[in-house]
Amino acid sequence: MRVDKYLWCIRFYKTRSLATKACKKGHIRVNGETAKPSRDVYTTDVLEIRRNQVNYKIEVLDIPPSRVGAKIVDLFRKDITPSKEFELVELIKLHKETQRSRGTGRPTKKDRREMDDFYDQNE
Repeated sequence: MRVDKYLWCIRFYKTRSLATKACKKGHIRVNGETAKPSRDVYTTDVLEIRRNQVNYKIEVLDIPPSRVGAKIVDLFRKDITPSKEFELVELIKLHKETQRSRGTGRPTKKDRREMDDFYDQNE
């Protein structure tokens, strides 16, 4: 089965065209090699997928006949993504929360004093 169709069948991508675009951009690797959308996938292959700043690793257990329900997806794939990848995403989220929102302008004198007090307390 084609890699783009497989990713669509196991519900990793909502549409097959999204899976195809990801392959063309080089976000999909099969056994360590960049995969074109037409690349065939076999059992025991390991897929590395870069999506939403996370490098997912999926082992192909079986080839589904067509798109499968969400409850039985785990019969066709095994998620072997290291937990470290998800911890990095949490760190990125925390970092974004500490930054000021775009468009709010320069900090006011009151904001600057609050930031100074905060940094002085943490030292």
